[in-house]
Amino acid sequence: MDPWSADALLFAGVAFLLAGLVKGTIGLGLPTVALGLLTTTLGLTNAVALMLIPAVVTNAAQAVDIGAGTARAKAMLRRFWPLLLTVAIGVWIGAGTLSRTTSSAPAAMLGLLIALHATISLATPQVPAPGRHERWLSPVVGLINGIITGFTGSSVIPAVLYMQALGLKKDELVQAMGMLFGISTLMLTLAFTRYGMLTADLALLSALVMVPAFLGMWLGQQVRRRVSEERFRRMLFVGLLLLGLYVLARSLG
Repeated sequence: MDPWSADALLFAGVAFLLAGLVKGTIGLGLPTVALGLLTTTLGLTNAVALMLIPAVVTNAAQAVDIGAGTARAKAMLRRFWPLLLTVAIGVWIGAGTLSRTTSSAPAAMLGLLIALHATISLATPQVPAPGRHERWLSPVVGLINGIITGFTGSSVIPAVLYMQALGLKKDELVQAMGMLFGISTLMLTLAFTRYGMLTADLALLSALVMVPAFLGMWLGQQVRRRVSEERFRRMLFVGLLLLGLYVLARSLG
């Protein structure tokens, strides 16, 4: 579908409105919801390209929100720089592979990742801490996560699970994930530009969909005051599980 057709514009606006609503209600989920919905109509490459500018801007807003602790940020960088470095390398490798891929494998993998993310979020399993293996495991996890991000646009698995297993305090975890998502979206933007997947038209449309995304975030903040966050989270992840399975089945069918 042409991203500038009336149907595509309407669908993109609704997708980012819903994704922003989720982000405003529970503080996460904008890229996952937007990618899952847009891939079903615009294809994975266009979906990732449209997600880039809203993701960069919302990650920057998150960084400003948590940026008061400079000492903590420096400590997080000292601890996670091997992971972040290999994430950057992996994103470039994954995006390069995506640019040469004509099969439905990236969309199928995205659907599988969305379904897996939803299942894990609903089950909340205890992931064992890496302990003394963290020094060598961090760059390995970063490289794998980066390649998956470059190939599918999804930055959640396995790095977020790995960070959760480290036993970080809540603010530290939020900051570490902000760094992960920030470097991932920055490298995705550079790689998509380099490989010709982020055209001027798509960049303009990506900037325009920030309007429904931020409107959705405002609506989500209103919803958060009226609806139980835990109930909303469960409804969201059940919906994401079904969406992931649909994307997977559609890409294989």
